[in-house]
Amino acid sequence: MDSTSPANVDAYIAQFPPGVQERLQALRAAIRKAAPDAAEKISYRMPTFYLHGNLVHFAAFKDHISLFPDPSGVAAFAHRLTDYKTSKGTIQFPHDKPLPLELVREIVRYRADENRRAAEARRKRK
Repeated sequence: MDSTSPANVDAYIAQFPPGVQERLQALRAAIRKAAPDAAEKISYRMPTFYLHGNLVHFAAFKDHISLFPDPSGVAAFAHRLTDYKTSKGTIQFPHDKPLPLELVREIVRYRADENRRAAEARRKRK
C-alpha cells in the first residue's frame, strides 16, 4: 500500500489485490446502506464516513480489515464481537472469514444515531 493519502475511497480500494477490493467494496456498501446520508471522504489516510462528525473509518491490512466505529461503537456491541479481535475503538475482521455485514450495518446505524443526538445536543446548547 502506498504511504501517501489516496485522493478518494475508490483510489484507496484500488491499491489492494482483487479479493481484498471485493471485501472493501462489500463493507463500503454495507456502511452506505446503513447511513445513506453520510458523506465519504479520506481521513487519516483511510476511508471515512462522515455524518455530524466522523461516523466510521475502515482500512485494509495484510490479514484483516479493521473497522473503526469509535470506542462507543465497540463497547455497545462487545457481546456480539467475541469472535473478533477488538481494542478500544477497533474491530478486526480476518480475511479468512466472511464479513459480518449485518452486524456492521447495526453498528453504523448505532453510530449514526449517536452522532445525530450529539449534533442535536450541540444545537440546543447554542
